[in-house]
Amino acid sequence: MKRIAIPVTGGKLSAHFGHCEHFAVFEVDEEKATIVSKQEVEPPAHEPGVLPRWLGGMQVNLIITGGMGRRAQDLFAENRIEVLCGVGEDEPEQIVQQYLDGQLVSGPNVCDH
Repeated sequence: MKRIAIPVTGGKLSAHFGHCEHFAVFEVDEEKATIVSKQEVEPPAHEPGVLPRWLGGMQVNLIITGGMGRRAQDLFAENRIEVLCGVGEDEPEQIVQQYLDGQLVSGPNVCDH
């Protein structure tokens, strides 16, 4: 099983990872390309290094986001969490299913720091 976290604002993927209302955390079965479970969790205060440790503690393997700064990406890498940036705003379930189906399109990282 894989765990995927998506930052969410207003019911859709948040354009900037660190400024979301909550995270949608999905447990997925990659072999069957299905979503097994979903939970919405409130993040701790946004401070450097906190979110990678917090999500790592929830056994998240992948973050899908619109944008994330280079330092945050490095901190996630240190916690062995893959980051996929440049994904457009959509409902979290749609994004995860597109990822599982190999059809998720990503573009440039929308974060400039």
